[in-house]
Amino acid sequence: MDNQKSVWRRAFEWHEARLPIISYIDHAVGTQYPAPKNLNYFWNFGFIAGFMLMTMILTGIFLAMNYTDHTSMAFDSVEHIMRDVNYGWLIRYMHFNGASFFFIAVYIHIFRGLYYGSYKAPREVLWWIGVIILIVMMATAFMGYVLPWGQMSFWGAKVITSLFTAIPVVGDAITTLLWGGFGVDNPTLNRFFSLHYLLPFVILGLVVLHIWALHIPGSNNPLGIDAAPADKIPFHPYYTAKDAFGVGVFLLFYFAVVFYAPNALGDPVNYVKANPLVTPNSIVPEWYLLPFYAILRAIPNKLLGFIAMFGALLVLFVLPWLDTSRVRSATFRPVYRVFFWLFLLNAIMLGWCGAQHPEGLPLVLSRLGTAWYFLHMIVILPVVGWLETPKPLPVSISQSVLKPAE
Repeated sequence: MDNQKSVWRRAFEWHEARLPIISYIDHAVGTQYPAPKNLNYFWNFGFIAGFMLMTMILTGIFLAMNYTDHTSMAFDSVEHIMRDVNYGWLIRYMHFNGASFFFIAVYIHIFRGLYYGSYKAPREVLWWIGVIILIVMMATAFMGYVLPWGQMSFWGAKVITSLFTAIPVVGDAITTLLWGGFGVDNPTLNRFFSLHYLLPFVILGLVVLHIWALHIPGSNNPLGIDAAPADKIPFHPYYTAKDAFGVGVFLLFYFAVVFYAPNALGDPVNYVKANPLVTPNSIVPEWYLLPFYAILRAIPNKLLGFIAMFGALLVLFVLPWLDTSRVRSATFRPVYRVFFWLFLLNAIMLGWCGAQHPEGLPLVLSRLGTAWYFLHMIVILPVVGWLETPKPLPVSISQSVLKPAE
């Protein structure tokens, strides 16, 4: 037995000397990566988001084996997956609802970063990569929503891609390139299917960069102070066990929707085959894109609405410099904490407005919400950072939990 272990040990060391995969994993999320010992359960959502990304990639690969990217067959191929492929209904519902739960995890991850100041120095590049991941996720999700070729798929693709025509000079050329012709048709579906299959692997590469960028300065923590070596513990087994528990709880909600309410997060109109001659009463994207859709429709001018929608994402890149406070965590920033919760409520309101017809009260609230979004980013954050008097910071993580010596 000892000789057998020795053989396996030598084989492992031989391989690691040439391709140190296990050593890299151990350094990234194992015993060699020290993490602050006070991380709460909001830090689970980064791991949960990665878990959902792998779920989406695996289910997407199996769906692609049975999907046909042709306008005359796409809708029927999805029905074939649901009715004829062994467990096709389960794989499709996992993929369809997985997109929503992926965004839930990512949005919680982002708002956790906003609350605890994880975008501040020295983590600016880490934040940038996270914003890029969000943008690529949105593009991937939008293209995936087109693939079933239902009514909402077709008209959503037509409305959103037509926005690019508002760009001066090059807008028509960009739209024609996206369409593959002069309208949303089979070449459009081919392009979207190819990109929808490719972009998740791009996201996976960005996630690797995101983790790499995280390991340079190390993880932030709820107190927002730099953790001393004595205030850190190995990521494994402490946080791997905690992440496993978090994923388990998250999966309870995920599979509750998959098995008991699989269509609750979708639009029933998309179960009707695409018909270019019949326009739906209301054209809306999936819920995770609704706040940005509300910003788009809040401005009457097509070009300005287009700029505002993308500006709402691009402004996140300069957030580390717009927030002028030297204190990271909102735990010690009573004024900023109030504005943070107002910002979160505003985002939820914009999501509700995006699902309504752009008229009456929803339109008014959309315009107020859009104004508040940019006011918060461009005016409130710098001013509060200058004028706010934060609470005293603890000297160390340990000081905040241990009883002071008498």
